[in-house]
Amino acid sequence: MKLSKFCSEDLITFDLKSEDKDSVLMELVDIASKSKLVKNAEDLLRDVKDREELVTTGVGYGVAFPHAKTKATKGIVIAFGRSEKGIDFDAMDHKPVNLFFLIAAPEDAIGAHLNVMARLSYIMKSEENRQKMMTVTSPGELLQMIDAVE
Repeated sequence: MKLSKFCSEDLITFDLKSEDKDSVLMELVDIASKSKLVKNAEDLLRDVKDREELVTTGVGYGVAFPHAKTKATKGIVIAFGRSEKGIDFDAMDHKPVNLFFLIAAPEDAIGAHLNVMARLSYIMKSEENRQKMMTVTSPGELLQMIDAVE
């Protein structure tokens, strides 16, 4: 699965400004809303926050996958953000999160968004891949990397 088909260079930032969980969700939704597939940023933010209240999407190892199935998008969208110093995101391992993948999927996306999350989880399981994500310097390089992982 080529994850780059759900993301584009303008949906990637290596310099998140946020200091806390709510702010980073807003910042990521703002980035995602650059996609023509996002119909309503306010609805997307609400749905992502509602999903986050169920259980944290901070999976540990400095990674989080905030996500939502929502009417606010007409296709799957991935936005990526990196924070050098890390953000307290209530992660399962209680450590700051540096790498964020916001995943927005339409409500009728039966299993596609789960496949996207499974693929990203597989990629982020590797310490080597997480280190590369922390040092990659261009959006194109990041997209190539997530597509190249076997």
